[in-house]
Amino acid sequence: MNYHFKIMNQNEVEKVISWKYEGVYAFYDMEADMEDLREFREFAADNRNYWSVYEKEMLVGFFSYHDQDLNQVEIGLGMNPEMVGQGYGLSFLEAGIEKAIDLYQPSSLSMSVAEFNKRAIKVYQKAGFIKENTFVQRTNGGMYPFVSMIKELNQTT
Repeated sequence: MNYHFKIMNQNEVEKVISWKYEGVYAFYDMEADMEDLREFREFAADNRNYWSVYEKEMLVGFFSYHDQDLNQVEIGLGMNPEMVGQGYGLSFLEAGIEKAIDLYQPSSLSMSVAEFNKRAIKVYQKAGFIKENTFVQRTNGGMYPFVSMIKELNQTT
């Protein structure tokens, strides 16, 4: 796919908020956690850390990037439910990794994923992320186990 990125606008924020996932993946519906929903609605639009991703005219997903200490960037992402489970995950993630490198030139990338989401973990591992540790996080009205993953980047000079 040929993805193109643009800084997220308020209309795109509202589209992402409306996305509904099936089955156990409803965990990722924005309305499942009111605090995350409020934060996304208030801060994602016109913020250089939040990017909408298009393939032609279709909004296929988004990435968020948060510059951490030690030259590390934390990646957050969401894919349009119409695209989930169709084999686009790896190319989507690789495009997001390239964007992170272009924006920040980090030495490593990190991300966290719900432990139950074996499908996403498999894609992240194919992209070169390795499991770092597990932790429990309060979200969606409860406490859930998450996996922290990291990808070291080769810096060429």
